[in-house]
Amino acid sequence: MTRSKAPMIAVLVVLVLVAALLGGELYFRQQIKSCLAGQLESEIGSQVDVGLGWKPILISLVDKQVSSVTLDSNDARFGPAEGMTVHAEVEDVDLAQTADSNGTIGSSSADISWSTDGIARTLQSQGAGALVSGVTSDAAAGTLSFAVGGLAQLTVKPTVTGDRVDVQTVDASILGLGIPTDLVDSIVGVLSDSLQQYPLDMTPTSLTVTDSGIALNLQGGQYSIPAAQPGQTVEAPEGCGMLA
Repeated sequence: MTRSKAPMIAVLVVLVLVAALLGGELYFRQQIKSCLAGQLESEIGSQVDVGLGWKPILISLVDKQVSSVTLDSNDARFGPAEGMTVHAEVEDVDLAQTADSNGTIGSSSADISWSTDGIARTLQSQGAGALVSGVTSDAAAGTLSFAVGGLAQLTVKPTVTGDRVDVQTVDASILGLGIPTDLVDSIVGVLSDSLQQYPLDMTPTSLTVTDSGIALNLQGGQYSIPAAQPGQTVEAPEGCGMLA
């Protein structure tokens, strides 16, 4: 081999190694995203788009640690709720699996938007809530109003109290007369149930009524991703095998 060819060969070897590393990074990144999506979709209640943080996944395959994960869903379902839009961020993910968990999360946060259309669809699919013909929001007053049966109007005010959302009735009338208590309780109950069940053990920290619905912020601490229960025949999501 001539001395002039040695540098060229060295450069080619480096380029091949870089290409192999990049190809492996992209492949395994997609596999880990598929694994996390499969594990967390049951928490969000719908399909999610997963994004991974800056840390190279080739390193994560060795130490089982992911710096951060983002989750996005345009049709999340918490309890009876339909049509929630969610953007969540998860920090300090440990992908090491045990008999009791599929990994742990250090902390989490989420921003949730629930449109008046989604609120209406939720109520219309739940018992007496089928009488709700429309929902409007008043950002200035912080209230939601429900048209019930074409004649009645129910107005409620949702707020965060402690670590939960409290829904208080502001007005309930039909042609100046009171709406039956059972009907009011049914509608308020569905709305409350939809604002109490959150993924990853997160709890609400703030709620704002907007011109288009509700904006809600959640925060969460350490959380263990549940493992499959004994007797379950759930196939592991794609990509999870490499983490075992």
